[in-house]
Amino acid sequence: MAELSEALLSVLPSIRVPKAGDRVHKDECAFSFDTPESDGGLYICMNTFLGFGKQYVEKHYQKTGQRVYLHLKRTRKPKEEDTNSSAGDPPRKKPTRLAIGVEGGFDITEEKFEYDEDVKIVIFPEHLDIPRDGLEGLPDMVRDRIASAVEAILTADSASRKQEVQAWDGEVRRVSKHAFSLHQLQNDVRIPPCGWKCSKCDMRENLWLNMTDGSILCGRRYFDGSGGNNHAVEHYRETGYPLAVKLGTITPDGADVYSYDEDDMVLDPNLAEHLAHFGIDMLKMQKTDKTMTELEIDMNQRIGEWELIQESGVQLKPLYGPGYTGIRNLGNSCYLNSVMQVLFSIPDFQRKAKLGHGLLSGEYSKPASAEGEQPPDQKGMQNGIAPRMFKSLIGKGHPEFSTNRQQDAQEFFLHFINMVERNCRSSENPNEVFRFLVEEKLKCLATEKVKYTQRVDYIMQLPVPMDAALNKDELLEYEEKKRQAEEEKQPLPELVRAKVPFSSCLEAYGAPEQVDDFWSTALQAKSVALKTTRFASFPDYLVIQIKKFTFGLDWVPKKLDVSIEMPEELDISALQGTGLQDGEEEMPDIAPPLVTPDEPKGSLGFYGNEDDDSFCSPHFSSPTSPMLDESVIIQLVEMGFPMDACRKAVYYTGNSGVEAAMNWVMSHMDDPDFANPLVLPGSSGPGSTIACPDPPSEDSVATIVSMGFSRDQAMKALRATNNSLERAVDWIFSHIDDLDAEAAMDISEGRSAAESISESVPVGPKVRDGPGKYQLFAFISHMGTSTMCGHYVCHIKKDGRWVIYNDQKVCASEKPPKDLGYIYFYQRIPS
Repeated sequence: MAELSEALLSVLPSIRVPKAGDRVHKDECAFSFDTPESDGGLYICMNTFLGFGKQYVEKHYQKTGQRVYLHLKRTRKPKEEDTNSSAGDPPRKKPTRLAIGVEGGFDITEEKFEYDEDVKIVIFPEHLDIPRDGLEGLPDMVRDRIASAVEAILTADSASRKQEVQAWDGEVRRVSKHAFSLHQLQNDVRIPPCGWKCSKCDMRENLWLNMTDGSILCGRRYFDGSGGNNHAVEHYRETGYPLAVKLGTITPDGADVYSYDEDDMVLDPNLAEHLAHFGIDMLKMQKTDKTMTELEIDMNQRIGEWELIQESGVQLKPLYGPGYTGIRNLGNSCYLNSVMQVLFSIPDFQRKAKLGHGLLSGEYSKPASAEGEQPPDQKGMQNGIAPRMFKSLIGKGHPEFSTNRQQDAQEFFLHFINMVERNCRSSENPNEVFRFLVEEKLKCLATEKVKYTQRVDYIMQLPVPMDAALNKDELLEYEEKKRQAEEEKQPLPELVRAKVPFSSCLEAYGAPEQVDDFWSTALQAKSVALKTTRFASFPDYLVIQIKKFTFGLDWVPKKLDVSIEMPEELDISALQGTGLQDGEEEMPDIAPPLVTPDEPKGSLGFYGNEDDDSFCSPHFSSPTSPMLDESVIIQLVEMGFPMDACRKAVYYTGNSGVEAAMNWVMSHMDDPDFANPLVLPGSSGPGSTIACPDPPSEDSVATIVSMGFSRDQAMKALRATNNSLERAVDWIFSHIDDLDAEAAMDISEGRSAAESISESVPVGPKVRDGPGKYQLFAFISHMGTSTMCGHYVCHIKKDGRWVIYNDQKVCASEKPPKDLGYIYFYQRIPS
């Protein structure tokens, strides 16, 4: 005890009690994915509160001199059923959201297990172990100080838990506005504990109790014919009584409450009181019917897409070992899991991050429990890795990826690419495997003159021409049967999915696109143009997004239910760009002026007096100036985007319509100047000067330089585009000839090689050009009606076989659904 007391006294000054602002990393190692459940447990530094796996804690001690660590080791075991629980005991909370791994959503693992926890203090370098209950006999001051620190660490919210709280997305049921003022009729209605039936039909399930008059009525009819006969909602229309509770979902923990007035599932804090009015005791009720969330899950799974994509209809063989590591769902993070599994199957990315080691080492690719202990629905489940720190880092500051909401995998892929671009300035950039140049040709039909531009891209967006479907007759027949079934309130017919040939999608991509109201610099007036898109280079890895998600006439996002047989091998050599051809004449490079119809001078979002014409370009009064399409601006503003951003979207897309402007908005939402007023090229004055009020940021300059441009070119481009990083790169491509001429002039004027070296390098980003022949090696699939909900999985071809990665489940694929994918990854075939 004397030796122990002496050791603890020597480290006592370094032991801290975590305060409110401290982040306690007790879930994950800072350098690996070791957790308290790992074989070696997790060591938490009792000074910095950083967590370390067994192989890293010694290194941390040697580097920092911190000697005392709290060691956590948890051993998982199946949860024992409580056979002595009474019927009135509160059940586990039921899901209230169509989500995985988030508060209110479905928890796929944790409730099936409980843990034995071992806690001890470890002092380095002696490796002196002190059990948590082994502090007796120490001086009171030492014992109290250490016990307080240990208790505070164990009870503190972990850093990842705090991040989850900060990322709370608010997507929960709200308290109904009627909850505290609901009028209930004094009609002596008493509801029995069971045996309910709709008062207007023979339905005995999907029954709703109106909490104003006590009427029991059936629910809505679902699109597939199941559900009820709409009697509950019809009763609301007749009476205006707003709140109803679903019978069969009432438990001591709550129930499904729907507000017809608010048209949403809601919370009723006074539910127990409202039910007691009709003689219902919540504490004695048991769940006998499915909640609305469970029904929605079932509905999605019945569509067929879920079963096909997840291959849930067959028993798949689990895979373990290096390269076969699952990723835990951290709360609707399947989009991240699928994208990262594919990226870290590419050698250029494998060497770049802690995540790569976690996925490829095989250290975490082990069964979550012994084969005999796994429940049937958990068969093949791995321990996997939980990339909490990675998700926090990659989403930091982003309005969507910092939340727990479901996201679009394609948008996350591009966000990740952008993050890599910003942070690979002085080292090898793995993004080069995806980077390619797009050649766009615009041909003015009035003058026959052309304009060629190039831009950088990382993904090929492939349109889906539904009119090219091979089974049009079947689709028409299905739509007619569906319409009749809905009218007659009958079950819907079996789904018929459109079958569109891949060749038709490729033809649609390469076909000329008509651009109406195009501002022709050759005419200095509006014209009609044809736009043709081609590849100026072919990347090592070609990423293809199938544009399944679109907007309806009401601007509500919808998903095209389509089957496209993607080829195993792909040749896009025919889409190679040609550049300016003999006999073609280029349009002059002049930026269009700006006019908004029915708007007085001086009030276009710039500064100045409305009566002072000095702030307005002379072009505004020109009869040939292009007009900003006010109807498009209004549509964008009504969708919630800033007015100035909408003006710029219409301006920079040349009045090409709502879709083009919307695409511009979506691709520029992260620009720092997104909502700033439009700045006119070549204008002067306080509000319209093109000059940047602030010098270009070093981050933006470094990013452009890392793409192969010179610093001088980066500075000029950023100044010319008001510090917009994306537009600056496009500006360089459209001014290549000018930049080359300036570089030649500098050399002719006698500048030294050192002074002119940056201007004499080839203009353009670093791209890996090669043959346009590819082979499919991975694809990401989405299940659900929108990118904002549902689930993602990915299939990757490894060692000659297809493997499905479904969060923590990694299995050999029996029938990869290559026709239902959302994002496809092709690898160049070596020539």
